[in-house]
Amino acid sequence: MEKLISGDIFPDISLNIASGEPLKLPRDLDAPLTIMLFYRGYW
Repeated sequence: MEKLISGDIFPDISLNIASGEPLKLPRDLDAPLTIMLFYRGYW
């Protein structure tokens, strides 16, 4: 996968969040502009 650059359309992806439910991006976002932080946590 290549890096996104300004003006690119965010690809459709699905993530399993901590509650176990899927989060579908960008479909489930309410705002047109969003900053996402992916934190792996402590293993």
